[in-house]
Amino acid sequence: MLRIERDSDEETIIIRLIGRIQAEHLDELKAQVSGNGPKPIVDLEDVTLVDVQVVRFFGACQLRGIELRNCPPYIREWMLRERSGNG
Repeated sequence: MLRIERDSDEETIIIRLIGRIQAEHLDELKAQVSGNGPKPIVDLEDVTLVDVQVVRFFGACQLRGIELRNCPPYIREWMLRERSGNG
């Protein structure tokens, strides 16, 4: 189960993701990170499990300049492997 918390002020949008994130959540995640205004910061501190489509989405977010804060090491490593084609 995924829970999304959003906090913002005039300069920053922080999207905190909590729990398991699966491909079925991608439409909602895309809606959360898109839009006008400052680029969001996605806080992954409380993420417990992801699947490959989510890892690819996070990699695309990074390429677009979206900060992934508190990203667990296993997700960072997986993103690097996906980017290099060794996923």
